[in-house]
Amino acid sequence: MTTTISSIDLSDARRIIAAGEQKAAELGIASSIAVVDAGGNLVAQARMDGAWIGSIDIAIDKAWTARATDHATDELAGSAQSGEPLFGLNTTNDGRLVIFGGGVPIRQNGRVIGAAGVSGGTVDEDVAVARAALAGFGG
Repeated sequence: MTTTISSIDLSDARRIIAAGEQKAAELGIASSIAVVDAGGNLVAQARMDGAWIGSIDIAIDKAWTARATDHATDELAGSAQSGEPLFGLNTTNDGRLVIFGGGVPIRQNGRVIGAAGVSGGTVDEDVAVARAALAGFGG
């Protein structure tokens, strides 16, 4: 029987971060990985040795964006371009919304219960690390 939870907790966040760190190490990159709960509040964040300092806030904001929109951040990029329906989205919320890849919502039984954000590599690497982190939760 699967237990349903309403939000990510610290234990979940640690598992998610560990799975992301493992993928980042496989890719040979140093990442910052952040996990937020169902309310978009930071639960845990880790900066791997060598990850650039700027990646901390970006990872947190990618996680927050994924929870605030309930979409992976790479899904937002196309719709936020000039002439598209969400143009200017990244200028809202005091510029906190991130519209490039690396943030993923965490779902259980169709409900968003948190999100993870990754920064430190290329966009494709951040997406790969975020997906691996998500798999660490079982999503």
